[in-house]
Amino acid sequence: MPINPFEVICEILGEPAHLMTNPANAGYQCPFINSTCVKRSQNYRGIPYPVCSIFRSNRRKETQVKEPIIVCPKRFYAGDLFHDILKYAWTGTPPQNPQFVREIKMARVGTVDFVVADVDTEAGNIRNFVSAELQAIDITGSVEPAYAAITLSQPLERKFSYGFNYANVRKRFVTQLINKGFFHHQWQTKIVAVLQRPIYENIQQAVRFADTAIRESNVLFLQYDLAEDQGRESHQYTLRYSGIAGTTHSELMMHALYSNAPPKEDFCRRILAQIRSGSGKK
Repeated sequence: MPINPFEVICEILGEPAHLMTNPANAGYQCPFINSTCVKRSQNYRGIPYPVCSIFRSNRRKETQVKEPIIVCPKRFYAGDLFHDILKYAWTGTPPQNPQFVREIKMARVGTVDFVVADVDTEAGNIRNFVSAELQAIDITGSVEPAYAAITLSQPLERKFSYGFNYANVRKRFVTQLINKGFFHHQWQTKIVAVLQRPIYENIQQAVRFADTAIRESNVLFLQYDLAEDQGRESHQYTLRYSGIAGTTHSELMMHALYSNAPPKEDFCRRILAQIRSGSGKK
């Protein structure tokens, strides 16, 4: 049974997939960074793979709803991150000369995606700053068959599977926030995780860290949704602010590393089952 690839791929180069079926003609120009798309795939060596978001099914009230999920972190630059950080994440003395800069290296822990800093140009120093990390979702499998079907104008005949690797995101991203959050705690400032609301909810439900007041937090989660523009037939999606939540690097560390252990009895039963089945023999 043929599969509609437009039910898999939501956006290509920031446009609804059905309006961007030939990204090569657009020069693979990403509208969010005003440059060539930096996303790559093993099967598209040397050529951009400009898939911004894909759909996941979300069953609500007996109706199958397709929800767009961001798979490229550059997609978040469509939002007014500068304004939102100043409005929701900046605490203390209001900045006099806020500036936005990208890709700042941090010793021992890599780079941060961008920084909003209050710059004292006369003294030549930084009064205060907030760092930020962008986080999209990882996927299991690949949606390349759907992308190829769209760009080649060919039918997608065979079913394929893909999923969302929340566990891998938690493993990598929470570890980054703990490490970088510790440094920001020492510097008496904050690091902001910019991510989609469903990703935050998954992290919060799995790690179960406690929320703290924004002023007292050194790790913040700035959340967004992709909302379809109403009244337009093009199915254009807009990045919209969804909320902010705060915690600390120590809360993340304690709950991520020292969660409650599963029952010992369950583990012992599995050992016995292996032994009785004979697979435990040398």
